Amino acid sequence: MTTTDVRPADVEDVIAAARSAAPVLAANAGRADRDRRLPAESIAALRAAGAFALATPARFGGLDADLPTTVRMISELGRGCPSSAWLVAVSTETQSAFTPLMSQELLAQFYADPDTRLCGTGKPPGRGRRVADGIRVSGRWPTVSGCEDAPWALTPVVVGDGDGPPEVVGILVPTADLDIERTWDTVGMRATGSHTLVAEDVFVPRSRVLTLPTGPDGAPDLFPGRPAQPLGGAVTLLASLVGAARGALDVVGSQLHVRKPPMTQYESLAASPGARHWFADATHLIESAERDLLVLAAEIDQLIAEPTLADRDGTALRMRLNSVVRRCQDGVDLLLDLNGAAGFALDNPVQRFWRDLHVGSRHMQFNPYLAVENHARQLADVEVVR
Repeated sequence: MTTTDVRPADVEDVIAAARSAAPVLAANAGRADRDRRLPAESIAALRAAGAFALATPARFGGLDADLPTTVRMISELGRGCPSSAWLVAVSTETQSAFTPLMSQELLAQFYADPDTRLCGTGKPPGRGRRVADGIRVSGRWPTVSGCEDAPWALTPVVVGDGDGPPEVVGILVPTADLDIERTWDTVGMRATGSHTLVAEDVFVPRSRVLTLPTGPDGAPDLFPGRPAQPLGGAVTLLASLVGAARGALDVVGSQLHVRKPPMTQYESLAASPGARHWFADATHLIESAERDLLVLAAEIDQLIAEPTLADRDGTALRMRLNSVVRRCQDGVDLLLDLNGAAGFALDNPVQRFWRDLHVGSRHMQFNPYLAVENHARQLADVEVVR
C-alpha cells in the first residue's frame, strides 16, 4: 500500500459507508454461514461501500487507504459479519503484499476494475514447467479464502526444468482458469469459503509470473526492505476479529433491558448487579482491545515505510496483537455466559460471532505460543540451537 492516505475529511465518509453496509451483511450472515459463501447482496454491499478498493491505488480509482483507515473500516464490517470482513482483509493484505512485485502493465490489467479482489495462499507450492511465452502449472492449494468470488488468485509455484536449480515464483491466475473443490467445512468463518484451488496443466503467460525476492540464504523473502509489512497484514486480519467481538457486544447490549435472567426475581439483565458487572467487564475488554487495535495500526503504518525492524520490536508487536485477540475472546465468552445456553441457538447471532472469532484467531498470524516463545527468546537474548 502506498502512503497516499485517504484525506482526513474523507475518512469518516469511508467509515460511514462501512456502517451502512454492516446491517446488510448482518441480515445475510446466517445464509452465508450455511452456504459457506457470501450471497450476492453482501458482495454488492461491500463493493458499494468501497471495501474492495481499500488497497487499490488512487491512480486506478481506488481509496489507497492508510492502515488506520483500513482497520477501522474492516472492524465496522465485522460487526455485521466477521466472515465478510475477513474476506475484505484477506484481499487487502494480499494486494498490499504482492502488487509491489507487479509490472506497470500487469497492474493496469489487474486494477482494470478498482474493486477487484485477490485470493491466495503461501503454501504448498505448485509445480511449473517453462513453455513458450510462460509456464504450465499444476497444483492444489487448500484454505484459499474467498476463492469462489475473487476474480484473481495468487499462489506459489516451483518451476524446474532440469536445467539449473528450481525457482520459486508467484503466479497471478484468473480463478476462472482453476477448479475449486469445496473442502471448507468448519465450525467458524464458514462464509469465507476457504476451499481448495486446483490447477491441471494451466498456462500462465510470462507477464503474470512474479519473480519473488530472495533473502541471504536464497529462500524467497517477500518483504525485503519492508520487514514490518507482515505485521500490517496481521493487524488487517485482526480488525475483522475485533469487529466480531463488537458485534457480539452490540447484540447482548441490545438485550440487557429485555432479557430476564432465569431462576431469579430480576425482570432484566440490567436489573441484576452481577449481570451488570459481567457486562461491564466484557465491555471493558472489548473496547480496550478496539482502542489498542487502532494504536497498533497507527504504529505499524509508520513502521511499514522503514527498511529495518529490530527483532525485539517485532516480537513485542506480536505480543500486543495477541493481547488484543485474547481480550476479544475473553469478552465474548463473558457475553455468552450472560446469554446462557440460548446464546448457542443457531438463530442467535452471538454464537456465530463467537465461532468466527475463535476460528479466525487460530490463523497463523496469531499463533500465541510461538509469539511468546519468540518474544521470550528476544528478552533473554538466547540463540536458537537447531
